[in-house]
Parts: sequence; C-alpha cells; structure tokens
Amino acid sequence: MTTKRRRLTTKTKFEIYIKTRDESNVGEVLREYGIHLSDLREIEELVEAGAVDRLKTKSVKTKVLEEVSFEEYQELAKELDRKEKALADLTVEYLILKKTTSRLQRFVQE
Repeated sequence: MTTKRRRLTTKTKFEIYIKTRDESNVGEVLREYGIHLSDLREIEELVEAGAVDRLKTKSVKTKVLEEVSFEEYQELAKELDRKEKALADLTVEYLILKKTTSRLQRFVQE
C-alpha cells in the first residue's frame, strides 16, 4: 500500500532542521513528520546553503534605521503631501493635453 507523501512547507522544513539541531532524538523527529533520513539530509543541505548565500550577499533591507525628530518627520510628511498633490495635478494636466491633442489630430485628418 502506497501512501501519498505530504508536501512540507518551508517553515516546517526549518522547524525540522531546528529540532534536529537540538539535543532531541532525530528518529523521533523523523517519525513525527513522516520523513526519511535522506529527506532530513536534503533539508539540512538546503538550509545551510541558503544561510551561506544570505551571508555572502549584502542586502538593502539591512540598513540601519536612524531616528528622526518629530519636527523632521512632520516636515517630510508635508513635503511628501506637496509632491503627491503636484503629481496628481500634473497627471490631470497630462490627461487633458492628451485628450485635446487626440481631438486636434482627428480634426486635422478630416
């Protein structure tokens, strides 16, 4: 009788990896998740390779956040608001110009 093996999520695979790193019995973890030792070795290779790759690359996400005073925050928020309004105005003007030029082109073609 063959049973369909369930697919393990990435989070579950990482949990398995962590549990087998602890002082727990590996056999119990394998039985708990219904996997074989070869599956565990594959998970270990994937996790360790991913960790090495992540350590090699410098990420933009790891920027150190700097503290900003409330006044600076308010100034930046106002500036952002002004720029958003200007962008909205320019978008409206662009659409109006686009519409008028298309009407002019149709008029010239007639």
